[in-house]
Amino acid sequence: MGRVMKSSRGFTLIELLVVIAIIAVLVSLLLTAVQQAREAARRSQCKNNLKQIGLALHNYHDTHSVFPAGYYSWATNNGSAPSWAQMDPSTWDATPGWAWGTMLLPYLDQSPLYSQLDVNSACWERVNSTGVATKLPVFLCPSSSGDDEPFQIMNESGGPLTIAGQQPLFGRSHYVASHGQESCWGECGASTSGEVFTNIYTSATTTVTINGDASRVADGPFFRNSKTSFRDVTDGSSNSIFIGEHSSKLSDKTWVGVVPGAFTHPRFTSPANGPDAAATLALVHAGPSGGELDITGFPIIHSVNFPTYHVGQMFSEHTGGGHVLMGDGSVRFVSENIDLFLFAELSSIGEGEVVGEF
Repeated sequence: MGRVMKSSRGFTLIELLVVIAIIAVLVSLLLTAVQQAREAARRSQCKNNLKQIGLALHNYHDTHSVFPAGYYSWATNNGSAPSWAQMDPSTWDATPGWAWGTMLLPYLDQSPLYSQLDVNSACWERVNSTGVATKLPVFLCPSSSGDDEPFQIMNESGGPLTIAGQQPLFGRSHYVASHGQESCWGECGASTSGEVFTNIYTSATTTVTINGDASRVADGPFFRNSKTSFRDVTDGSSNSIFIGEHSSKLSDKTWVGVVPGAFTHPRFTSPANGPDAAATLALVHAGPSGGELDITGFPIIHSVNFPTYHVGQMFSEHTGGGHVLMGDGSVRFVSENIDLFLFAELSSIGEGEVVGEF
């Protein structure tokens, strides 16, 4: 009797396709899990950066009894200044320009860098050109898909700004200081600002005489030549936003300072955004500000990731919102769907609003 040969059965085409599909699904799930884990790590690092900045702010206040100014500028009430102050005739921004981030360097383990800078000279002067181009990880959110390298300061038309024979190159920051609800950028050089909102609930406006003094408009902790202390934060430090995120995917920000004649330009456009004056290199606001009304007459308040995409608002690439540093040093994650009035209330430090949960 001959041997009966058994034929071995292989995979059918359908079985092979099913196996491939299962493997593809498993790989997709694995990649999603890996991406989520990486974003969780990046989000944690971003939060830690803000915690360090918050601790530095408190240590600065312990030393100086005030928080650093949003940025420092030659003080004037009529637009006059010595020629060496290099004052912008439109905004009245002038030397030395150093911003809050520079002032915190000694409290962020960056004393050698701070010692390298000549803070008695303007931040854009040649003597500071090497130090101000330093890349500092504490000011960089790893979730930002925009640049993290130093960037060229731009003029109004979008070309490199030339000042004192220099074209400044500044270190980047993905964190910005809160000016409050109101803004005082390009209009701060005028003796009057025009219409400025004073009531976010009724949109009632008034004309405020500025004469170079941003404190007459700003209702947040940081502005030009600000000297905010804890006693000024009458809304409560745990209810007041001090610092927030601004990804370089939207626009360039810096830890260094504000340069007269500079402009911040959006990297992508929306119907509501465009270039804005130099103060937005370091500061943002919540809105509304003079002229910020939508077509229904409602005040425009731009919370984190609000689709106005102003260069003067907070903007994060974390899913669902962004981190903010409160005045008490705590870091909170603010939903991009937060009630707009609540966000405006959190952005001021002394308007007397009663803030709810967020």
